Amino acid sequence: MPSQSPTALILEAAPKPATTRTLPGPWSRRFYLLLTFVLIGMVVIGFWPSYYGPMLGGGGTSRAWVMHLHGAIYSGWLLLLLLQVFLAATGRVAAHRRIGTVGIGYGAAVLVIGLIVSFAAPVMHIRAGEWTVDRGAGFMILPLVDMILFAGFFGAAVLYRKKPEIHKRLILAATVAVVFAAVARMNLAPPMFFLVWIAPMVAGVAFDWVTRRRVHPAYLISIAAMAIAFVRIFFMESEGWLRIGRALLSPFL
Repeated sequence: MPSQSPTALILEAAPKPATTRTLPGPWSRRFYLLLTFVLIGMVVIGFWPSYYGPMLGGGGTSRAWVMHLHGAIYSGWLLLLLLQVFLAATGRVAAHRRIGTVGIGYGAAVLVIGLIVSFAAPVMHIRAGEWTVDRGAGFMILPLVDMILFAGFFGAAVLYRKKPEIHKRLILAATVAVVFAAVARMNLAPPMFFLVWIAPMVAGVAFDWVTRRRVHPAYLISIAAMAIAFVRIFFMESEGWLRIGRALLSPFL
């Protein structure tokens, strides 16, 4: 039997690389582009009857200017997300990073207008005689928790902006957090409401598992936070929260 060279022996003894099902980078970027379109679709479906439809039909002009500003800023966030994901998907990383610097300020604007409308919307309904004070107080827990989630996820995404694998998952989580309001308008039963709301996150988990054989911790932490935050819908009419909501609203009534 012919002797083998030392190099051949070393190669034969070396551990074989594990076979993985990792897909090429472009597939990951296309996946996030698809998720962005899903999020946009969720917002359009949720807000079409109450906002986008009436606006296009000329029937939404009676709304307060702050609500239109809110709608514009939130729609702009989705368009900014689409632009950023598209730039990343097409390899224009430098442009993505430049626009991302502006995006930090835009994210702050999303948070500020979200907090303003969390108070303005119930106050306007109460003053118009459409809601009772308790209904307005109960409603506030929904957008305020949205803003807490958004601030946490977006703030973390900014801190980890130099680590793309963490950053992109946290930006997705921040966007899913504010899509809660759109899904709430679909009038779904609580279990289905929760599943539709976190569907983009679940899709991300599935994609991680298929392509990496493991799930990134950013997804697991984000979904856990969303699951905890979702139970707020069961506390809207609790006396404990209503006392807080009334106290928050009272200076504006």
